[in-house]
Amino acid sequence: MSNIKTVRKALISVYYKEGLDNIIRSLSQKGVAFFSTGGTYDFIKSLGIECTKIEDLTGYPSILGGRVKTLHPKVFGGILGRPGHGGDTEDMKAYGIDTFDLVVVNLYPFEATLKSGASHKDIIEKIDIGGISLIRAAAKNYAHVLCISSPEQYPALAEIAGREEISTSEEERLKFAYYSFLRSSSYDTAIAGYMGIASDEATGNNTTGEAFDVHAGNPVSLRYGENPHQNGTFYGKLEDVFIQLHGKELSYNNLLDLEAGIALIKDFDETTFAILKHNNACGIASRPTLTAAWKAALEADPVSAYGGVLITNSPIDDEAAAEINKIFFEIILAPGYEKNALEILQTKKNRIILQTKSFDFQDKQFRSILNGVLVQDKDLKTETTDDIRFITNKRPDAGQMEDLLFANKIVKHSKSNAIVLASGKQLLASGIGQTSRVDALKQAIAKAQSFGLELRNAVMASDAYFPFADSVEIAHQAGITSVIQPGGSIRDNDTIEYCNKHDISMVFTGIRHFKH
Repeated sequence: MSNIKTVRKALISVYYKEGLDNIIRSLSQKGVAFFSTGGTYDFIKSLGIECTKIEDLTGYPSILGGRVKTLHPKVFGGILGRPGHGGDTEDMKAYGIDTFDLVVVNLYPFEATLKSGASHKDIIEKIDIGGISLIRAAAKNYAHVLCISSPEQYPALAEIAGREEISTSEEERLKFAYYSFLRSSSYDTAIAGYMGIASDEATGNNTTGEAFDVHAGNPVSLRYGENPHQNGTFYGKLEDVFIQLHGKELSYNNLLDLEAGIALIKDFDETTFAILKHNNACGIASRPTLTAAWKAALEADPVSAYGGVLITNSPIDDEAAAEINKIFFEIILAPGYEKNALEILQTKKNRIILQTKSFDFQDKQFRSILNGVLVQDKDLKTETTDDIRFITNKRPDAGQMEDLLFANKIVKHSKSNAIVLASGKQLLASGIGQTSRVDALKQAIAKAQSFGLELRNAVMASDAYFPFADSVEIAHQAGITSVIQPGGSIRDNDTIEYCNKHDISMVFTGIRHFKH
């Protein structure tokens, strides 16, 4: 512990006041003097605690409709001043500046305002100027000042306020300075991202690009990365996506599987159950009841399901829970659980049980590469009957059409090169991550046959076009009778002719779904 500083004087200017009342009371009981602005000043006074207005400190009123309140030498001199530093001490004496030991600041809710669909004018008004400056100044001078930069840090401040003597070490203050600059970085990145989009809309261009924030949200250290010898950290707000009801901490690989599973299940409206392994579906089925969907999903590959990640779009009832509980799995995620169902699933101590919230993926996705980052629009396209082009003499019947669209949703979320075989809205098998489409198809056929699944009259989906007719020929020989693919090969006619000759229906979507 080094450079211990006692809190005697605090500047508090916050947007989020919930949870701060008891902290202020505790600080006040130990003699801390408060300085504040506007609504925070009123809040502190409502607690029966003395507080000095910033306007009284500076001798200057809040102006420009509250846009300028704290931007004054007596405020920033008090934050940036270094007691004992010759030049600083002389200036502070000359201009009557006293130091602050604690700065507690929240920023205007720019991100929340943006998500609310507010007008451009209202969004601009939520760009904080004074608050961000206070945070940066206090964090820079962490050797002398403790900076609390978000409501998430109120519990930590409460612990400090509860100490016998309200003091902190330089190491503690440095940690909070780190959090402060993370918040500053995330806030400015959100603003830059919005300004880029607004600029493109105003000019009719699409050149600005999306701002990338590697530190979005509070960093969470994971047990390890993809492998035990790799460190792993998650930046974001998992609490916006799901609630953890039971089990051990999530790992790096768990999060990858959950992202893949949530993206997949979002494409299905019917009661659907999916089993994932290494970011790919090894089983998925849609059925009238959840138990039936689970059994059909498991049937596709009960071997890979061992230790898998289970995801459904329907609440888990008691009957389904009893069936699911018969196998070993690592994670289950559902929009809800009946009481007895939850008790059944909680019988395994380490099993991770998650409950989904209403959640939408952001429009952009990011991927680190070489010495930079790739940015692209997220693949949010899901084909419907309106997208289908019928290009063979024979058209798929109603049941085949349902299966084709079902299979196409799965192949969209499977690693390329990818082939999906399905029947009766049940995944029979898939070939994934292969270097040739023929290999992917052969893998899928062999897998389905190994589990005794009938391919006769099944359908096939491909994530990209067939460069030759060979894949359709192999599928036909295995019993496949209908095909869905993007089309677009210079040799599409070869495949179409084969289908026409052998009474196979095939449709084009015009949309490729590579997933590398």
